[in-house]
Amino acid sequence: MATVNLDRVSKVYSNGHIGVAEASFDIADGELLVLVGPSGCGKTTLLRMIAGLESISSGTLSIDGRVVNDVSPKDRDIAMVFQNYALYPHMTVAENLAFGLRLRGKSKTEIDRRVLEAAKQLELEQRLGSLPAALSGGQRQRVALGRALVREPKVFLLDEPLSNLDAKLRLSMRVEIARLHRQLGATMIYVTHDQVEAMTLGQRIVVLNGGEIQQIDTPMRLYDKPANLFVAGFLGSPAMNLLCGTLRHGHGWQLDTTQGEVPLGPLDAQTPELLAWIDREVVIGVRPEDLRPTSETNASLHAVLEVTEPVGNEIFLNLRRGEQSLVSRVPPGALPETGSVMHFELALDRLHVFDPLSGARIA
Repeated sequence: MATVNLDRVSKVYSNGHIGVAEASFDIADGELLVLVGPSGCGKTTLLRMIAGLESISSGTLSIDGRVVNDVSPKDRDIAMVFQNYALYPHMTVAENLAFGLRLRGKSKTEIDRRVLEAAKQLELEQRLGSLPAALSGGQRQRVALGRALVREPKVFLLDEPLSNLDAKLRLSMRVEIARLHRQLGATMIYVTHDQVEAMTLGQRIVVLNGGEIQQIDTPMRLYDKPANLFVAGFLGSPAMNLLCGTLRHGHGWQLDTTQGEVPLGPLDAQTPELLAWIDREVVIGVRPEDLRPTSETNASLHAVLEVTEPVGNEIFLNLRRGEQSLVSRVPPGALPETGSVMHFELALDRLHVFDPLSGARIA
């Protein structure tokens, strides 16, 4: 396998549009790194630049210490798995798996060995003689993975490979890709817009927006310590609740909002960072699981229950506080009555505070 290094890699189109702005990060040998973000954020463009399918406007891209900015895709020793499978419909599974190896002049013995190994790893031995039209969506995606696998490349690039599958197949293929990565110890770069895929597959995640890197970290660090409002709102389902108001400090901390005061307790551990923000506008972020129902009427926050969503192992309470929508995640149990006023406490040790202008994390 190989390392991949990006040093201020950018893509600027002829009309001046910046597709990727000075992306810099390293991918370790054997790491599975995920590029995630909304549509148009630059993640696929960045992957295509690594593959050599898109030119690099500036910066340096290296694979295993070798600068590959001007190296053709076929000479970069990478293999790419596309969203649409890109299988040859007139070829059998075995022929699809072997096609790239034949183009590279591999011997029949070597081709047969690699095809059989990949078929076993992907549980396709019984379908080697089948045409793609006879396969399920999951089997076709496994063939696409197998075609990359037989190449034995330095780096695997996967461009939203599961987006055409239904929810059940996506789950099983996520497990399959994670298992393959552990088994192969391969260097993989995976592009998705699905935060669940990103959180469950990535050893590290690169969050992009508008062509710019917002944060790079492990999945749980991103969830627990988002660097800015974009990351806080993008990662997490349901999304983080955001309370806007003026930070006050009297007998404890409070947030003055247009819907009323929200007591924030002592916040002792965070006081040093927040002292400079007294009497200034801030945004307080609260994850749905940290907005906790209570029977106490003098609780931190009150809201009207609009919609209840029981999903089996948990319940989502969709709430209205004045003009603001909130969501609370609670364990399964008796469902509250729609339209009732509910009382909530905030998990004060798990609050997130942001600058409303720059979006940057304060504490």
